[in-house]
This record gives sequence, C-alpha cells and structure tokens, in this order.
Amino acid sequence: MHLIEVAFRGNRKEFFGWEGEAPPATLTPVIVEADRGEDLGTVHAVGDLAAKRNSGCAHGCGEPVRKALRVASKRDVRQGESLQRANDDARQRAADKVRAANLQMKISDAEWQWDKKKLTLYFTAEKRVDFRNLVRDLAAAFRTRIELKQIGVRDEAKRLDGIGRCGRQYCSAAWLPELRPVNLGVAKDQRLSLNPSQISGACGRLMCCLRYEHEFYVETRRRFPKEGRIVTTMLGEEKILTVDLFRETVTLRNVEGAARMIPLAAFSAEVEGRPAPTLSIGEDETYYSNEEISPELMYTSEFAIPEPRLVILTETVETEPLPAEAPRKPERRRRGRRSGDGGGNSGAGGPNGGKGPAKDA
Repeated sequence: MHLIEVAFRGNRKEFFGWEGEAPPATLTPVIVEADRGEDLGTVHAVGDLAAKRNSGCAHGCGEPVRKALRVASKRDVRQGESLQRANDDARQRAADKVRAANLQMKISDAEWQWDKKKLTLYFTAEKRVDFRNLVRDLAAAFRTRIELKQIGVRDEAKRLDGIGRCGRQYCSAAWLPELRPVNLGVAKDQRLSLNPSQISGACGRLMCCLRYEHEFYVETRRRFPKEGRIVTTMLGEEKILTVDLFRETVTLRNVEGAARMIPLAAFSAEVEGRPAPTLSIGEDETYYSNEEISPELMYTSEFAIPEPRLVILTETVETEPLPAEAPRKPERRRRGRRSGDGGGNSGAGGPNGGKGPAKDA
C-alpha cells in the first residue's frame, strides 16, 4: 500500500492508502473513503514527500486508516464542481439561522461531502457557544448529517485563502503545514517594529512568516557581538553600534565619535589580536588589510571602500568662527557740582534761582 496525501476544499489535507502498483500522479482527482460515505479530492503528494509530511504530524501521523478507492472519472469531477454553488448556498442559509437564534458566532465556510451525506460548517466564536438547537434546525433544513467545527481566526484565513501584504498567497494556505504560535518575542529578535498593525496579517494575528524566519535570526546572531558592548581593537576602545546580519558587517565608534563599518571576519581578527584577512573588493578595485592601514588613514575619505564589504563613515562638522567684537570705548563719568553751604548745585528750579539754598537771618 502506497501513502498519498489528498487535498480537499479549503486547503484541508489528509493521508490515505493506495492499493496498486503505482500511486496516481499529483493533481489527479481521486475518490476516497470518508465518514459514512465517499469524498472527492486531489492528490497533493506521493512517495517520499508524502511520507515526510506525514512524519511531521501536522494533519496526520502514522499509518492512514482510510483508503483511496479509485481515480475520479469526468462525471465524478463534474458532480464535485456542482457542489461549489451548493456550498455557498448552505453557508448563507446557516448564517441566517445563526442570526435568527441570536448566537454569537460567525459561519466562515460550508463544505458538502461529495456524496452529499454530510455537511460540515466551520465557524469562529470568541466564547463557548451552545449550538445544540442550531444543529437540530440545520438538520431539518438540509435533510443530512450536520457537523459544526469551531476554528480560530488563523485557521479561517488558511481555509478561505487570500493575498498577503507581500503580494503573494498566504503562507498558511500555500505551503505552511502547521500553524505554530507567534508572539512579540520573535519580532524583538528580528529588530522589527512592535506596532501590531505593521506586523499582523489579514487574520489580525502576527504574521506566520515571523515564526519560520526566526530560527535564521537566532542562529546568525550568535556569530555577532552584542550591540552596545565596549571592545578593544587595533584602534583602541570602541563601542559596537549596530550589526548587519545580511551583509555581515559591524559598525564601531571610537571615543572621539568617529564611526567605521568593518566585516565580521575583520572585527573578530582585531578583537582576538591576529592578522586580519585580506578584503577583496573587486577585480578593478583596490583591497586593503588592517596591517596596511594606519590609524590616521582609517578615518579619512581617501580610504573609501564601497559597500557591502567595508564602508568608512566619517562625520565632519565645520563651524564658522564668531566675528570679533569691536573694542568698547571707556565710559566717561559725569561729575556734578558739589552742593554745600553758600552756593551749592541744587538745580535750576530751586527756590533760590539755582544759586544755592537761602540762609536764615
């Protein structure tokens, strides 16, 4: 028996056993065993790929308990295509029943089984919902077996599918086999904005791509020094400003405030006190090593090596001298007449005509 993975409506996938000499090719429609009947799906993976996906226990683990019966005929495919309109009609009618019962739940999708012996309704709700009466009403309306499944908002986005802010199909609907939890810790490790509106997907939760990219950042950052650390290099004590994981460069700043950017290999050599490797820039360009560079030349514009291998950042601030102040003239002090008995300066408006106070006889 061969192991095959079959995909159904809403990116639902299950594993089945195929009895025969060779399993059908991918994208081949097949009829498989279902709950109390048969269902139509498309072969998604066979052989080693199906075994590898089955070992991950994302949507199945171990030996399959059901079998794939046969390759679907054209008539079977047409019957499955006719269910698309029936699925939309069932979802709308179920939503009307929910509103009439005043239940706090949202019907996301409806899926008829290929033989129409079962109708599965997927819904989201913030709290626990008692839908026993709703199931009885739906069973009386559709005259079939009803199954209600509560899913999360991320599972809803995976099932309905769509285009993300990157312009591509949702990772959860395209290839991601398992929806692992994502928290703000992974965004901090990747130096991303902690604004939820910028790192959230269409479902309102943090984007799934943050999780499977997180391992790369964790493993790569172990090779880099910690930002803000003071290290001793060939130029003395310098502070690590930033590190670039993709270009593999380290930006340093000395005590004088001048900054430089060097490759990670050259930084490790300087800290360990061994000769730095030669930095090859290009065929038509000059390369330098730390042994050929003097500290005076390190922070000048003559030593300019283009990105991404090495970039020297030099900040020069020119200030104009203040204008010299004109010499101030010494202030001349006014001297007034002394006022005294018999002719002092008492002012022009005095009672004695400005000639001093009158004497009493």
